[in-house]
Amino acid sequence: MPAKITARAFWTVAAGQGEIRAETLAPPGPGQVLVRALASGISRGTEALVFEGRIPASQHQIMRCPFQAGELPFPVKYGYASVGLVEDGVAELVGKRVFALYPHQDRYILPADAVLPVPDAVPTERAVLAANMETALNGLWDAAPRLGDRITVIGAGVVGCLAAALAARLPGTEVELIDLDPGRAALAEKLGTRFALPDAAAAERDLVIHASGSPDGLALALRLAGFEATILELSWYGDKPVTLLLGEAFHARRLTVRSSQVGAVAPAQRPRWTHRRRLALALALLEDPLFDALLTGATPLGELPRTLARLATDPSGTLCHRITYP
Repeated sequence: MPAKITARAFWTVAAGQGEIRAETLAPPGPGQVLVRALASGISRGTEALVFEGRIPASQHQIMRCPFQAGELPFPVKYGYASVGLVEDGVAELVGKRVFALYPHQDRYILPADAVLPVPDAVPTERAVLAANMETALNGLWDAAPRLGDRITVIGAGVVGCLAAALAARLPGTEVELIDLDPGRAALAEKLGTRFALPDAAAAERDLVIHASGSPDGLALALRLAGFEATILELSWYGDKPVTLLLGEAFHARRLTVRSSQVGAVAPAQRPRWTHRRRLALALALLEDPLFDALLTGATPLGELPRTLARLATDPSGTLCHRITYP
């Protein structure tokens, strides 16, 4: 390897404005690996909020991603869904495909324990879903569904679809996926769930998982929940105010609204599960080719500034958009 390595990375430099910057890397040191990116995934909800500068100042430190460079709001290098090939460093990892919670960058240096080998049965393109799968998995742990539950998932984005697909694998469950886009019906069928538009959604649900990112979706979740049901909130709104009607039947039904966030392992699993073990499970779950249905487009790294600007304003039809590397 040369003494110095040139890398290219995506930075958000102002609200709605990104650029590709070059940086120089030193060769990997002891216990480190040099990774050449093969693909990365845009976590559209959170990354759109970062790109538009809509992270509240009070959350700038909490919302740091593991290998972020710069500081929120700008300039910042942000992202956490990279799949690459180890080119140098710790010998047992050289030549292996790995997943890392790293921003969009074509080469990078990491501690060896910060990468996780991708199972042979998981293609590179599908492996970029690992961070979203980890969020959905942790959400199901927080929600604690039971066999035979009537479960509704509101919002057929990537996390909502992954949560619905996992819930549908529980014996006896009846899972309904809700979205404003009737075109998501075919996707719901592939995932093994029913589909409904909001006006036709089934009520009296045992568990409602909200992942639409819209206050209207959360209001719908309250209306669909049955007596003493749980509404699990998987959306994050950034600086958007959310108004809820907590009159009506909220108290009479004794409803619970619970947040879930992937930064901490769900309490019931925490004594035995580390973040690394949870991520390994998320990657293993992606061995199912069913999840290719969530991959909806790809562009090269050099086009990412324009791509993210487009997705932030017009995400229609997009689920997981991937970034490719030469």
